[in-house]
Amino acid sequence: MLTAKPNPNAAEHKTRDLWRRWIFLLPAVFVTYSLSYLDRANFGFGAAAGLAATLKITGEQTSLLSGLFFLGYFVFQLPGAAFARRRSASWLIFAALLAWGTFAALTGVIRVFWLLALDRFMVGVAESVIFPAMLLLLTRWFTRAERSRANAFLILGNPLTVLWMSVVTGYLIESFGWQRTFVLEGLPSIVWAFVWIVFVKDRPAAAKWLSRDSAETLERELAGEQARFGIVIPAVRQAFVRADVLLLSVLYFFWSLGVYGFVLWLPTMVRRGTTLSMGRTGLLSAMPYAAGVFLMMLVSFVSDKLGSRERLVWPFLLLGGAALLGSFLLSERSFVAAFTCLVVGGGCMYAPYGPFFAIFPERLPATVTAEVLALVNSAGALGGFVGSYLVGWLGTVTGNSRAGYLLMSVALGMAGVVMLLLPPSKTVRSELS
Repeated sequence: MLTAKPNPNAAEHKTRDLWRRWIFLLPAVFVTYSLSYLDRANFGFGAAAGLAATLKITGEQTSLLSGLFFLGYFVFQLPGAAFARRRSASWLIFAALLAWGTFAALTGVIRVFWLLALDRFMVGVAESVIFPAMLLLLTRWFTRAERSRANAFLILGNPLTVLWMSVVTGYLIESFGWQRTFVLEGLPSIVWAFVWIVFVKDRPAAAKWLSRDSAETLERELAGEQARFGIVIPAVRQAFVRADVLLLSVLYFFWSLGVYGFVLWLPTMVRRGTTLSMGRTGLLSAMPYAAGVFLMMLVSFVSDKLGSRERLVWPFLLLGGAALLGSFLLSERSFVAAFTCLVVGGGCMYAPYGPFFAIFPERLPATVTAEVLALVNSAGALGGFVGSYLVGWLGTVTGNSRAGYLLMSVALGMAGVVMLLLPPSKTVRSELS
């Protein structure tokens, strides 16, 4: 009786096949998150370009408009995460792309303040499901040894989008005005929704571009990682009251307070410190995000290489806080020195995103990961609201950016301190690494 000989090339073929995840899935994830970030971060350029003067609203009302996005972002986090886990993350994201692209474009059309306030709230509602649904998708497609890099690739949509948007949006506003720019930058999300739903599936077995053998191997490996949790937490509410989950939620509140205050008001800060045009303001505003892109890639690679998460988060948060404190102290003495500190601070506040979001699937079973990520992201949304509103309000009241630097500095420092209080977690090696 003849027996089949093992194929020496099978393992190599499977490895090449699994690399298609990095070619097909991650670019789609990156583009989708980039579009969501484009439609939230371009508000800062509208504010710097004279949104308040055009609509005849006060500086405080402008700050409220920037903050209302985060209230909408907060409201539907948990229901969206529950739907993504129980039904479909990919279809939820498809619907969200259509919704936020429409509402973002309407930002450039609406002229009545209360309608614009409602519209910005609805942009937040539409985008609220994206981040937890995306992170849930990545836990179904990437093993522990790959997850920090996969997370970083997703979150690179944040600084890379603001990097090119800072350049392009500035020149679009010079050419077409801020209102037409909002419309032009909202429409791509609607078109991309149909590309997304064709290529991205909820699980490897449903993807036509991955072989069945490779999909089964990957899903078996992921199931093996989950098996180490033993008894599964029976209810989401029990996960919510865990000490580590609460600490990570508090940390992300302070972290997001610093980040979103920075993102939404950096163009205004730069323009107040210089006499540059909107185009050159955009070029200068891109520099902190270039630093963030470089450090995110570096830190995520090191995190997966060493299997280390927590100890790669807190040093960058503390250093980012110190850099923004430097901007606070130097802003009235030297714009160049203060801006250099902003570049360092911007890079450091983005650097640890990859390892931070790799913490959750290593501490929690898949049955609660989506909801916990939504809870933590909700805390971040509240921090974003506080940061975007207070940084803008402080700039309006004081007439300069110094108080905003100090607020963001303290927030990032608090986030770093909270991470130091987090107990260590157990780790597990991946057979696919």
